[in-house]
Amino acid sequence: MPSRAIEFTVYPDQCDAWGHLNQAAFLQFFERARWELLARGPGMEMFRAAGVWPAVRRATIDYLAQALPGDVLRFTQETSAIGRTSFTMKQTAVRTGDGVTVATAELLFVCVDPSGKPTPVPETVRSFLSTSSDRSARLTVNGASIALEDRGSGRAILFVHGYPLGRDLWRHQVQHLDGWRRIAPDLRGMGESSLPEGEPSIRAYADDLIGVLDLLGVKRAVVCGLSMGGYIAFDVVRRYRPRVAGLILITTRAEADSEEARQGRDQSAARAAASGAEAIADAMLPRLFAPESLIRIPGTVAEVRAGILATPVPGIRSALVALRDRPDSRPLLETLGGIPTLVVAGAADTITPPQEMRAMANAIPGAEFVVVEGAGHLPPLERPDVTTDTIARFLRKLP
Repeated sequence: MPSRAIEFTVYPDQCDAWGHLNQAAFLQFFERARWELLARGPGMEMFRAAGVWPAVRRATIDYLAQALPGDVLRFTQETSAIGRTSFTMKQTAVRTGDGVTVATAELLFVCVDPSGKPTPVPETVRSFLSTSSDRSARLTVNGASIALEDRGSGRAILFVHGYPLGRDLWRHQVQHLDGWRRIAPDLRGMGESSLPEGEPSIRAYADDLIGVLDLLGVKRAVVCGLSMGGYIAFDVVRRYRPRVAGLILITTRAEADSEEARQGRDQSAARAAASGAEAIADAMLPRLFAPESLIRIPGTVAEVRAGILATPVPGIRSALVALRDRPDSRPLLETLGGIPTLVVAGAADTITPPQEMRAMANAIPGAEFVVVEGAGHLPPLERPDVTTDTIARFLRKLP
């Protein structure tokens, strides 16, 4: 089922005596979100035409945080399972102001005929629920359960997020790069993906990505990586070059960690083990965003913080080990001739400064170099329109 976001504002008359959105109103919001989703698509006529009705058999709701008058809640829904006569829908309500998940719901629907008896899910309904043009999915790759967005059709672009983030980094690009199949996974141990046993490495992340493409039936893709995602993109090119139709490198670098940087990774891993993800968020947020972004888009900053806090400590530590031990990709740069390449820097980025990014672009034959003004280390979130337009222009040039 399409995983489109639907937003509702909380009003005082929907709250209880304590000023909190009450349970009954939550139920109404979840139901309104489902109805709105159908209204944007085929509508209930899809069920009527098939002679069935989706009846709720079981509903489970977890209330995780409060919602107050004036809060805007973003509801998303996806089909998590489809059986012979039933399907399961998962819904999530996120407070847009700070990115906190306030409630989740899981509902089991049974298709019934006019007499009220269970009947097989019609093919038209099954197709809508499992449509591949706009979906959230979960694939098992190399022992990891990988969560991803897979939207659109046509030639593919694979988005690889940085540390310690998730696929939501690419939400604007995934929503707006029409004409391309946009694939954005959560790396193992981050976002909603699991962390299997095994030695952490950039190589393992790259193998997961190729496994995702294999399962999706994608032979070649433009690979777009930010920060650590760029390190992974280099490894994909190094070992799977025929699978790469183009390369987009955003706020990343080619060289390996210095000894000082390696020590810093170990120190960060120790902080995470001792104080949790909050210590990592506190240390990283001021460096991830341009100073003006911290003031201009506080909601986005809060969402990124919430995403970091939700990252399991083992996933953080695994990524830090992979970052620490990654290979030097500078010798690879001069061999990238023949692969269309775009290099994107944030004008206010202090982690990978524009001058370093320009030097890397100059070392890649034929690479295009763009600086995004008003952005730090996260141009896709800080300047989403500019970043999406920059990527779209590059894609249009590809043969």
